[in-house]
Amino acid sequence: MAADGTYEKLLALLDEHGAAYRVIEHAPEGGTEAVSRLRGHDLAQAAKCIIAMVKIGKKEKRFALVVVPGDKRIDLSAVKALYGGTYASFASPDIAEELAGSPSGTILPFSFDERLELLVDPGLLAHPEFFFNAARLDRSIALSTRDYRTIAEPRVEPLSLD
Repeated sequence: MAADGTYEKLLALLDEHGAAYRVIEHAPEGGTEAVSRLRGHDLAQAAKCIIAMVKIGKKEKRFALVVVPGDKRIDLSAVKALYGGTYASFASPDIAEELAGSPSGTILPFSFDERLELLVDPGLLAHPEFFFNAARLDRSIALSTRDYRTIAEPRVEPLSLD
């Protein structure tokens, strides 16, 4: 799926549910710290979205879309433990982009692929709204946290490190 298609799919989903959100246009930027400065908000209110791969035994692999606050790092050992895995790492860029439907740096905190479980750190949900790149480097969304939880139905687990 092209990133533009993912962007349109996101807006359609938010509109369908009557979500409270704003589209923010800015210079193209995929880095969490730099784009947070462009958008003018605290780093803790940014959704850092990473796709993790967990090996379970010798043959099975699971993929998780892990979302943590922008001022934290993903705790891969916590992700591995959630699945009872033997190994966890970041998914390769090509697999991550295929599962996310958009390039690295623009991955949404929503899963549109049934192979991808959505895991969200509770720290991100502490704010009334949070920010993320909207499947494009030049557009972001500020979204109501309450609406996000209702629409995305993430599995909420402590998955971040300082």
